Amino acid sequence: MNNQRLLLLFLLQKARINKQGKCPVRCRLTYQQKRYEFSTGFFANPKKWHSNLQLVKPPNEEHNYINTQLSLIKSKINQVFLLLQIQEKEFSVKDIYNQYKDKPTTQNHQLGSYYLEYLEKYKKLIGIEIKEITWNKFNYIYNDVKDFIKWKYNQNDILLKNIDYSFIVEFEYYLKTEKLQKQVTINKALQRFKKVVKTAVTNKLIDSFPFVEHKPKKVITNVVYLTTEELNKLESYSFIQTRLQLVKDLFVLCCYTGLAFNEMSKLEPKHIIDGFDGNKWINMIRDKTSKTISIPLLHISTTIIEKYHQEDCPYVFPSISNQKFNSYLKEVAEIVGIEKNLTHHIARKTFATTVLLYNDVPMEIVSELLGHSKMSTTQEHYGKIVQKKVSEHMVALGSKLKR
Repeated sequence: MNNQRLLLLFLLQKARINKQGKCPVRCRLTYQQKRYEFSTGFFANPKKWHSNLQLVKPPNEEHNYINTQLSLIKSKINQVFLLLQIQEKEFSVKDIYNQYKDKPTTQNHQLGSYYLEYLEKYKKLIGIEIKEITWNKFNYIYNDVKDFIKWKYNQNDILLKNIDYSFIVEFEYYLKTEKLQKQVTINKALQRFKKVVKTAVTNKLIDSFPFVEHKPKKVITNVVYLTTEELNKLESYSFIQTRLQLVKDLFVLCCYTGLAFNEMSKLEPKHIIDGFDGNKWINMIRDKTSKTISIPLLHISTTIIEKYHQEDCPYVFPSISNQKFNSYLKEVAEIVGIEKNLTHHIARKTFATTVLLYNDVPMEIVSELLGHSKMSTTQEHYGKIVQKKVSEHMVALGSKLKR
């Protein structure tokens, strides 16, 4: 059988007879062993329909009109098929129908070019709905997808309609084995790629959603934070070197405020306000979520702010890069004797755990102080910490009940 031939057949949908005893006339297209059926919009009496001739008989005004219209449909579809063949591009039976109905066909839509179109549209939302850093993350995934296509298929691009479950699984494998990415990074990449693919499905450029059966692999992460003893040890240590003392002080400040690095770096005097309770508060918009955060300042935080803030400076703290900050933190940890790989983000985790949760601050308040956009984010990261605290309370309760 020649799979490159187009077979066109008119048939009656006999299961749907109307009150006049007529059935819908449907058109079935078969190409490359794939079928596509659609309604012609015409009805015929099954007793008058001659399937071998593809005609309604005997001739009369009504029958002649139906036969003429069916002939026109067949003629137009054959013209469309010829046109698609001349273009010498791969196409499907669905593309033949789409071209016949003057709908966009999928044969010209390739994954890479479609992703680029998505990025261009998404870029216009920077400053309106998204931040540039969010757009950059989608752009990174585009580069990974492009590299994967070259690695897997030895091509610069592939047809968008060829994206299936197998593609997703292979892409995940590639990110893990070739790009050496961690599972948490891979999950984020697939989440963003999924969003791009979903728009293609919505625009009917892909027949089925390839992510339906795909489930991201669970990642079990241990929250690293400073214990009360380690935090006290760090607080009480004084460094001779100015750079190390600065980094230590700023790290401690973030242990008591939960500020992310960008928020700490961009802290301005205007962000420090007098609260309703007569105390100083930090009030600013978090970069990552665009959510307003309001954090009451404890005495130690106020002391550090007063130590470094100078009247003629636009920012509260001296400028330092994230890279240098984390590099100096390694020295701080080694000198103080903290056997943990300290990074700035650990200060934020210490704030959530040692400072808040271990002092019985409710989870919803922790979520609010951290500026998380969803409560589930806080629970996902710190749920086990709460379980540990509950366990400690139950042990203490058990000791009391034994008395």
